[in-house]
Amino acid sequence: MYVGRFAPSPTGLLHIGSLLTAVASYMDARSHNGQWLVRMEDLDPPREMPGAAAAILSTLEAFELHWDSEVVYQSRRHHLYAAALARLKAQELVYPCFCSRKMVQAEAQGIGVDGIIYGGRCAFLSANMHLSTEKTPAWRLRTSTDITGFVDEIQGSEQQCLGKDIGDFILLRADGFWAYQLAVVVDDAEQGINHVVRGQDLLLSTPRQIYLQQLLGFSQPAYAHLPLLTNTLGQKWSKQTQAPSLDLRQREVLLRQVLTYLGQPPAPEVDSLSDLLSWAVQHWQLSLVSPQTIATT
Repeated sequence: MYVGRFAPSPTGLLHIGSLLTAVASYMDARSHNGQWLVRMEDLDPPREMPGAAAAILSTLEAFELHWDSEVVYQSRRHHLYAAALARLKAQELVYPCFCSRKMVQAEAQGIGVDGIIYGGRCAFLSANMHLSTEKTPAWRLRTSTDITGFVDEIQGSEQQCLGKDIGDFILLRADGFWAYQLAVVVDDAEQGINHVVRGQDLLLSTPRQIYLQQLLGFSQPAYAHLPLLTNTLGQKWSKQTQAPSLDLRQREVLLRQVLTYLGQPPAPEVDSLSDLLSWAVQHWQLSLVSPQTIATT
């Protein structure tokens, strides 16, 4: 069975960009008679907005985007991430890193595709080395020079050499917060997610997640990365770029707008939002979604 998901972070209210992701993932799941799950990625409390998680769920319900099964909260799943990290430690695939941010920046091996590349000061340490000190380390995953690639259903062929393009990356921060890369891989596997439809801003993260899936013996989902919506300044719509929250009085207008952004055929006049969703599911074609960024006004 097709199992997809929508996994927002409760750092703010839903906006047009997040609605596009929710609708596309919902449409793709329902058009395959599959399940559509909702997961709240609440692993970074300092960045979260009080009440945002409940507001996100309420907004999805207002758009009649009804999910299957219970909502999963990452903040309640630390034991799963710890178990995965323990497996990697046992295989010496991770190592403790005691470097400060200043040290990491000073000793960087250059700029990769997603930030600076770690210089490797702590790479010689074994997984048990941290036991000899009271200082709490971060934990980094050892990467290789092998090519990690996949074929995205929207963006086409993608590949990275993690050792050269990314470097050894963090799975658990020194302050105790789990990194997105590990959490999302563990959650997708545990929930049986086999199709991931999400924003293009996460495309660069996918090879890291596939690499982790391989190391942990997890199945690799099919991926489809949606075009980003940008404002008049060319910035991705987000909380940081003051993306306005959705006006629930304009639900049908917004849904039609999102379907247009996704390249879907124009829907006829309908009697209800439910009818519009049903029509859109019946006519959904992922192949019509453009890989290009979409400028909005």
